[in-house]
Amino acid sequence: MVRVAVAFWIALALGAAAPAAPLSAGDGADAEQRVAALAPGEFVWQSEAAPDGPMEIVISLADQRAWVFRSGVLIGASTVSSGREGHESPVGRFQILEKRRHHRSNRYNSAPMPFMQRLNWYGVALHGGELPGYPASHGCIRLPMGFARHLFAATDVGTFVYVAREAIASPQAALELARVNAGRPTRPDRLPRGAAMAAGR
Repeated sequence: MVRVAVAFWIALALGAAAPAAPLSAGDGADAEQRVAALAPGEFVWQSEAAPDGPMEIVISLADQRAWVFRSGVLIGASTVSSGREGHESPVGRFQILEKRRHHRSNRYNSAPMPFMQRLNWYGVALHGGELPGYPASHGCIRLPMGFARHLFAATDVGTFVYVAREAIASPQAALELARVNAGRPTRPDRLPRGAAMAAGR
């Protein structure tokens, strides 16, 4: 069973934190309610709940939510804004290919993409940005600025990310989905440059 962080901190897009009531260990229903209640631009983050270990990030396009786990412990969750109609965010298994704290889009008028974490070589990334409460990007997954900053500091190149089209019922279900798909093949456009070239790109 997924262990849920003992306490979360609710923060707005710029990262101003306010203390949340403590959660009991393993109280998945409470964690689910808190994540579901987040307004656009809000997030929860408490990396101290699991300071070390492998990370897994799960994103639901249907829910416009992201969950972050370290060593199987939920350390953060956030609202997101994914790709709008005609520019839908790709789904499936990814790994972080590149990280840049200050980045501008090569495709869209040098639009700022702070705390950019690249998911494929076609321009899709996690990054801080505006969250209007619905899919609004050109394919990237926008995060609240404070959450993007925390996530950028916590991840490494190669961190596993799973993007699902469907709704996800709970933090436990999010982690199970990540684990079930952990061994799936990764497309060449989602591999590090050397590996992508070796795969025939």
